[in-house]
Amino acid sequence: QCAERIPEAEAVLDLLEKCPEHQKKGGFPVIVFEGLDATGKTTVTQAVKDTLNGVLLRSPPACISQWRTIFDDEPTPIKRAFYSAGNYILASEIAKASTQAPVIIDRYWHSTAAYTIATETSGKVQDLPPAQDEVYQWPEDLLKPDLVLLLTVDPDERVRRLQHRGLQKTKEEAELEANSSFRQRVEESYRRMANPACQEVDASPSKEEVLEKVLQLIKKHCA
Repeated sequence: QCAERIPEAEAVLDLLEKCPEHQKKGGFPVIVFEGLDATGKTTVTQAVKDTLNGVLLRSPPACISQWRTIFDDEPTPIKRAFYSAGNYILASEIAKASTQAPVIIDRYWHSTAAYTIATETSGKVQDLPPAQDEVYQWPEDLLKPDLVLLLTVDPDERVRRLQHRGLQKTKEEAELEANSSFRQRVEESYRRMANPACQEVDASPSKEEVLEKVLQLIKKHCA
């Protein structure tokens, strides 16, 4: 319905329609990294890609990421539809890439779900949907990764890293910083995800230590 007003929406839908339904994963492992901004995802995903001679993909995928700022300014349902569509377009890229090499992904469905749940819930962590609610379940028609790693750091350390980076904040990142209960709702939503659940990794130590821990988890779960 919004395609007449937002030409980019039509382009997103065209890409989505070209994606085959029920994508099948190839023979190589698919590993997703989740976490708030400044938890080290960029550094770790690049290091894991290099170590495993893998392919690095991001959500939203490159073919639509240039329109992200347009959809971030739209009402919440349109913005969420953009990110959801991005996951299914990304699944098509994962299916193809995982036939040739390990696939490392910087954010996927869990991010879309966690931010949506935290945004739609006001109040504190206890106001979130109960832990067994279906909102935390992976969609049946979306290609599933072998492993999801949730990088976490102490809130003060994360803010310090953000300030050190000096990058322009997204609306949601500004909200995370200004509203600690929103941040807590996002983090708790990540922890309640199921099928697959997130394996939590403390990303506070040195890059080398975090990489070693991550590689151990990959070896254990994706042997």
